[in-house]
Amino acid sequence: MPERSRIAANGIAVSYRLEGPAGAPVIMLSNSFLTDYGMWDFQVPAFTAKYRVLRYDPRGHGDTQASPPPYSVDLLVADVVGLLDALGIGRVHFLGLSMGGVVGQLMASRHPDRLLSLLLSDTACHLPPEAAWDDRIALATTKGTGAFVQPMTTRWLTPAYYERHPEIVAKLGAMIAKTSVDGAIGCAQALQKMNQSSILRGIEVPTLIIVGAHDVGTPVSAAKFLHREIEGSTLAIVDEAGHLSNIEQAETFNRIVLDFLARLPS
Repeated sequence: MPERSRIAANGIAVSYRLEGPAGAPVIMLSNSFLTDYGMWDFQVPAFTAKYRVLRYDPRGHGDTQASPPPYSVDLLVADVVGLLDALGIGRVHFLGLSMGGVVGQLMASRHPDRLLSLLLSDTACHLPPEAAWDDRIALATTKGTGAFVQPMTTRWLTPAYYERHPEIVAKLGAMIAKTSVDGAIGCAQALQKMNQSSILRGIEVPTLIIVGAHDVGTPVSAAKFLHREIEGSTLAIVDEAGHLSNIEQAETFNRIVLDFLARLPS
């Protein structure tokens, strides 16, 4: 199977990359709003030492086909199931950040048989206020996704990291600008209406929750709520990190994930 490809899944062409030892357990990585699977580049070398790593671009992001809005979280979950089915993969460790974590919560509720574990990073079960999403939808409609580059990169990263790593800021900016307008609007609409607080107590797969200590988008309080509601979950707070804790503190993030997975029953 090629490392980089597109495959038909749930009615669209989905861009994905599959790396790591054949036959190993699969970690599926689901990225944030307005990014592509390149946001996980710092995880792949560490994870592929023991695991098969499946990255993919969400609907309308990266090289995955867009469809006309509106979207729903149910649709994004159906894309995940469709991709796994198309690739012949039964169960995965599902690691989602931000929007990817929203997808992961509903995946664990609707399709627990497809998950070995759930890893939620810098995410929440509800993302108010709705008016903020109206503003984002209007911005995408009138000015395109390039207009999100400066406001999103400064929101996602701590000021110190932003200043020290212009190459990462530029990489993220290119991902944001590449996102299709339909993909941005569709996913914004899905996140705007989403409230998954009622499903959390029904999640029974082993769950890890990670959050950057300085995350302003999905703050520590949101992670603590997930931790309280998902019985038996583990919470890890990453110091000196904002919303993209997997990038700002990649070594710490990777260690937290791999240590959690190593403690799970075989």
